[in-house]
Amino acid sequence: MRIIAGTAKGTQLNSLEGENTRPTLDRIKENYFNAIAFDLEDAKVLDLFAGSGQLGLEALSRGAKEAVFVDFNAECIEIIKRNAQKAKLFSKCNVYHSDYLEYLSALKKRRGFDKLDKFDIVFLDPPYGLNIIKDIVKKLIRQEYVADGAIIICESEDDEIAFDEETAEYFKQTKIYKYGKVYITIIKVNQSLLS
Repeated sequence: MRIIAGTAKGTQLNSLEGENTRPTLDRIKENYFNAIAFDLEDAKVLDLFAGSGQLGLEALSRGAKEAVFVDFNAECIEIIKRNAQKAKLFSKCNVYHSDYLEYLSALKKRRGFDKLDKFDIVFLDPPYGLNIIKDIVKKLIRQEYVADGAIIICESEDDEIAFDEETAEYFKQTKIYKYGKVYITIIKVNQSLLS
């Protein structure tokens, strides 16, 4: 597993061994980073189920301004920090050892959140089978944690995530890509509807 492009291109990344984490394959990562290439410059990124941190670090390597990494596994947190240092991107990283719900619930207080401090890109790659992506996307939008035009990238085993109509009306665009048994759903958010 490595960083594919940008300032840290070629950096080999460590990951947690075993079946508890599922690193995104390089070919899948390359394809969806190509799809968001023009949205990365100076972006604020949230990698919510960060694992090794490879997605957030790839975004930083390709021009993102800062990245927040969240994972509940203490070993993953140490791996993210080591990978960030190895890639020479640590100064742009904020790493939180937290459950995703706790992090999102405390987000406004934790970051001094205001209208200028929203995420531009969010990576959601939770463990398969939990069926939580739709609820997280709804919270990100309804709590206004994402900017207008933000991109939310969801990795799942489902070909169609069943978003409710109230949430889906905030989508400017949705694209679904299939790679073997993996589905990538890329959502572009129309947050201006909440203004």
